[in-house]
Amino acid sequence: MNTTLTERILGGDVRSAGRLMRWVDDDLPEARHELAALYPHTGRAYLVGVTGNPGSGKSTLVNALVAHLRASGKTVGVVAVDPTSPFSGGAILGDRVRMQQHSLDRGVFIRSVATRGNLGGISRSTPAMVQVLDAMGFDVVIIETVGVGQDEVDIVRLADTNIVVTVPGLGDDVQAEKAGLMEIADIFVINKSDQTGADRLLRELRTMLHLRPRDAATEWTPPVLKTIAVRDEGIDTLLTNIEAHTSWLSAHGARHQRDRTRAQQFVRLIVTEALSHRLNHALASSDWQSTLDALLARTQNPHDAADALLNAILEPR
Repeated sequence: MNTTLTERILGGDVRSAGRLMRWVDDDLPEARHELAALYPHTGRAYLVGVTGNPGSGKSTLVNALVAHLRASGKTVGVVAVDPTSPFSGGAILGDRVRMQQHSLDRGVFIRSVATRGNLGGISRSTPAMVQVLDAMGFDVVIIETVGVGQDEVDIVRLADTNIVVTVPGLGDDVQAEKAGLMEIADIFVINKSDQTGADRLLRELRTMLHLRPRDAATEWTPPVLKTIAVRDEGIDTLLTNIEAHTSWLSAHGARHQRDRTRAQQFVRLIVTEALSHRLNHALASSDWQSTLDALLARTQNPHDAADALLNAILEPR
């Protein structure tokens, strides 16, 4: 009996999952039906976001996390958001190259995806790819962002636990605060903590966390941990703190709110993509060219022109 693509994915078929992820990344219409069929089977995986400074060793840390999670018997999916290749438009597959040790492990699925110009540290297709891995039955899905600094705050809308990775010696050890990462971190990790300045960075981060306004009775206090991922040091402690945050979310009813935020983010990205397509179509129309001519002739003003463009974007098709 022939099985559908959805049935094969629910059965854990890696080839089928890869095929659907390719459809998602290429924005093919076939993907919509399959994702709709998979959606009722999602919501079981625990989502961990890993973000932070470029060069902080995020991929090495994720690699170590995967190894420890597998040793504990958990299956792991990874969506690694890579920079877009200027030649192909696809992902520069740095993360999959660095995680080759897991390539033969059927309990691990790693997918690299290009940003394709999307800000926020994630790709527009990231939530859908996470959905596929969730439906396949992976216990934990790790989302590693591209590493672009202050624009990475979108990760907080996707993950249950957000890990912000930084390293000493980057010139400005308090840049996490300036980048807005202080607000999104559930756990801070100082990686490469054998380097000079690690203890000072630890004190600075803890001081910032102590000074920020918060309700100690109802809010989670992000721990600041030290790791040396390349030597597999501190990973057990990191996993213990992820588990502690998981328990805190459940005890305080915060997991449900994160689920709501994630659902809203997924829909927001779909709508944003659809509006972007409509905007590009409207900008290429003859009507807009006429409006542009009127703007240049000063017989039309920018606000009225914007209203006309919005009407063209939002009119039913």
